[in-house]
Amino acid sequence: EILRSLTDDTSRERISVGDLLVAMGDRAFGPLMLFFALPNILPMPPGASGIFGLPLTILATQFMLGRKPWLPRIVAKRSLSKADLILILNRAEKWVTRLEKLLKPRLTILVAPPAERVIGAHCLILAIILALPIPFGNVPPAFAICLFCLGVLERDGAWVIAGFLAFVATITVVAGVLFALLKGAVLVI
Repeated sequence: EILRSLTDDTSRERISVGDLLVAMGDRAFGPLMLFFALPNILPMPPGASGIFGLPLTILATQFMLGRKPWLPRIVAKRSLSKADLILILNRAEKWVTRLEKLLKPRLTILVAPPAERVIGAHCLILAIILALPIPFGNVPPAFAICLFCLGVLERDGAWVIAGFLAFVATITVVAGVLFALLKGAVLVI
């Protein structure tokens, strides 16, 4: 609804990340982190995960520290056209509707302020992994971040648990990939 209201504003042709941040206020962590993590679930050109990983790292750090969401000016000024945002919203609407049926407030102690800092710490680790140039290494951490964000957005502790399980799986997969790369490098040397 907030994003739709931004697209209805006739005074602007482009919508910046800063506009999204202002419109969402204190609830910006979940949607913004979801906004930066979601594209990484899809196959992306090399280097794209680093571009999305930086804002995720900044937001996750602030979330972990219990601060208000803030992004550097260079990130906040990035924008997309209203038409592109409308296209994204139209494509995402059916998926959001389906997800909202699965999301509901439960196990809210897992998304209360002290637990939010733990979620932020997990998201920070995942965002750092996401930003690393690991071949095909952006999908598992992005998926885990998305699960955490959906849980925080709807105050659904069950999705936070799913995010934690995805976190453990991501750490395991990334450790295996790094071990294989290290072992391969040793064999080459």
